[in-house]
Amino acid sequence: MLEWLNTHIAYWHWLVLGLLLITAEIFVSGFILFWFGLAALFMGVLLLAVGMPITLQLLFWAGLSVALVVLWLKYIRPNWKDRTTSGMAMEALTGQVGSVIESNIGRSRGRLRFPAPILGEDEWQFMSTSEVAVGVRVKVINISGNTLVVSPH
Repeated sequence: MLEWLNTHIAYWHWLVLGLLLITAEIFVSGFILFWFGLAALFMGVLLLAVGMPITLQLLFWAGLSVALVVLWLKYIRPNWKDRTTSGMAMEALTGQVGSVIESNIGRSRGRLRFPAPILGEDEWQFMSTSEVAVGVRVKVINISGNTLVVSPH
């Protein structure tokens, strides 16, 4: 069997295997197959330059795959946090502090501005139980529809 594999496995077999594994990652969660596929692609490129027996190819592929998975799980994944706030409107806005740019004195609502855009907007409409003058810093305590509920900070 090994004799047959030694004579019939070519570099492009590894490239195809790598592409199949990377494509299969779309259907499997965990981001693990990607690293096995990447190792297979590396083996395909390596075989273009250096010929080696199938047992050594399999050992290199397995070792590189495991090393890439360990690197991913131990060093890359913990630092790869989702810092976006998409889909988390309530969590992204609650506790944020902004400055009033249109007072709610004599009206039910005013406008405030955040130092940096939150959920794509840096100006938001707000309502408060107390009247707030222009320039006062306010803190978001809740959300009512598209309007922020704030209190003076």
